[in-house]
Amino acid sequence: MGLSSNRVEDLSGHACNDSFELPISNNEPLEVHRVCLPPHKTTLQKLRQRLLEVFFPDDPLHKFKNQTCLTKFLLGLQFFFPVFEWGPQYNLKLLRADIISGFTIASLAIPQGISYAKLANLPPIIGLYSSFVPPLIYSVLGSSRHLAVGPVSIASLVMGTMLSEVVSYTEEPLLYLQLAFTATLFAGLFQASLGFFRLGFIIDFLSKATLVGFMAGAAVIVSMQQLKGLLGIIHFTSKMQIIPVLSSVFQHKDEWSWQTIVMGVCFLAFLLTTRQISTRNPKFFWLSAASPLASVILSTLIVALLKSKANGIQIIGHLSKGLNPPSMNMLYLSGPYLPLAIKTGIVSGILALTEGIAVGRTFAALKNYQVDGNKEMMAIGLMNMAGCCSSCYVTTGSFSRSAVNYNAGAQTVVSNIIMATAVLITLLFLMPLFYYTPIVILATIIITAVTGLIDFQAAFRLWKVDKLDFMACMCSFFGVLFISVPLGLAIAVGVSVFKILLHVTRPNTGVLGNIPGTQVYQNLHRYRTAVRIPSFLILAVEAPIYFANSTYLQESFIYLESICNYRVLRWIREEEERIVANKETEIKCVIIDMTAVSSIDSSGIDTICELRRTLDKRSLKLVLTNPGGNVMEKLHESDALESFGLNGIYLTVSEAVADISSFWKKEPELPI
Repeated sequence: MGLSSNRVEDLSGHACNDSFELPISNNEPLEVHRVCLPPHKTTLQKLRQRLLEVFFPDDPLHKFKNQTCLTKFLLGLQFFFPVFEWGPQYNLKLLRADIISGFTIASLAIPQGISYAKLANLPPIIGLYSSFVPPLIYSVLGSSRHLAVGPVSIASLVMGTMLSEVVSYTEEPLLYLQLAFTATLFAGLFQASLGFFRLGFIIDFLSKATLVGFMAGAAVIVSMQQLKGLLGIIHFTSKMQIIPVLSSVFQHKDEWSWQTIVMGVCFLAFLLTTRQISTRNPKFFWLSAASPLASVILSTLIVALLKSKANGIQIIGHLSKGLNPPSMNMLYLSGPYLPLAIKTGIVSGILALTEGIAVGRTFAALKNYQVDGNKEMMAIGLMNMAGCCSSCYVTTGSFSRSAVNYNAGAQTVVSNIIMATAVLITLLFLMPLFYYTPIVILATIIITAVTGLIDFQAAFRLWKVDKLDFMACMCSFFGVLFISVPLGLAIAVGVSVFKILLHVTRPNTGVLGNIPGTQVYQNLHRYRTAVRIPSFLILAVEAPIYFANSTYLQESFIYLESICNYRVLRWIREEEERIVANKETEIKCVIIDMTAVSSIDSSGIDTICELRRTLDKRSLKLVLTNPGGNVMEKLHESDALESFGLNGIYLTVSEAVADISSFWKKEPELPI
């Protein structure tokens, strides 16, 4: 029958170099290659390979191979404590650069720490505590040279929003503080667990598009909330939706303070101007870095000197001096609010982890070094676990401080140690100086910081490149604005998962044609020069075939016949209509190019077999080309290969077309 050699190799693992020749129309020999099955592997071997691909794609233990015990021990120290990797090469030149960058980011970290603590509805001193201990922990465990660690706006916002929805930070400040420390513990546990079990791919469900929308929405909400401090309002809503916030602003117009408004507008303009100058000219990065601290110092002096005439300006008040007090005894580990602390910790931990790793990888790419995502997760997680026991709340790598750190010439994580030292000096000796610091300055610092999270260019690129991504961005943006920050985040994740399911369950399919003068077959809609092959319908499936999309593939190919209950390929129907209209040769063979089909399951195999039987009833031949090793193995084990016969599977589309055409010319009357 036609072909005289079986082109499907058995599971012997031998190289498939055998081939044979058949004549084609131009009398040149055609070489038809065998389609090989992969080498035989036991179930245990397959499972081991799959687990290695999922959890250890970077092969983290390759450095340990063929090493002595002492070398393995040293490599192990470097693996778990990166400080042992760069520490021996550290010198005075690097220290000089790190000292400059460390004090530079300290000038930004101190006012931001106080401001972000207020954003989380925590005492301002907690922000400074969180800028002292976590950077020291990260300097030992972290692998990024430029990541500046401390409180960040998004995690602070989420923690403050989720906790204040249930517990009032004004009526029950001690309970609120306990829940904040407990949430930080669970955030650290979650982050460290993801790194230890190498489950970092979970955070990939927060796509770039949804994060752009989420951060923009959060930035707007945070800015709206700061109107309380910017206008001097005393009684203000604790809700985080845009409508209640705006309503509260205008309902309390009698509390507006003109002194506060004048000071706030002036310093906000100053901060935004310096940031704009630094953005346009990176040489002046120090302007945006120093301007928050300069604003704090200048505004504090103004209020202190004019305190008799500035009664309408609210101030921070007393801040206690001293190091971080232990807070392990304040952890809320049992009681009705424990689920709230766990939920808050996981949500804020995910956001903190996403920001920290993204920032670390960004600056690592600029300096051409690698950042291990799983080690970073463990470092950030352990940092927060230690922080919750020393009066700190959720911290991670801040983009604004890291950018300043990078521009200031930081060489290693020692810059974090220098920053922590500056914070230590502040905690021990300088806290009384913040007594007259106006709250409006903290509001302007927060507004200046979060407005940088609104990325109009990224949103425009999403609209230009992928409308579905843009829709995901807008869903998360408006979800945060009009519903709530946690639900906005849930919407963002839900849209991301929906997008994944949409691509998985609705894979791309297309009709292929031949590029004249070549053996290349490409999509007819993409390449106008591609031509159809008479008597053939060549289809390409660009996704795995399994239970989630097998029904769609079967139904997208077919339509209901009036004479039977079977469905026939939609593509065939359209092709037949086109053939009748153009009076061309009728279809005899359907070829499915499986180059992009990376895997198949039992449902997919059943779909292929059902498709073959349906086509047989219409006297059409079904041929598969270039199935992958995993697909071939499953087709073989399910005995589906036997139903395709000797000439039902080919290595390439061109070989299939040429071989089947040659066979038809030999036996033109033989039914297909």
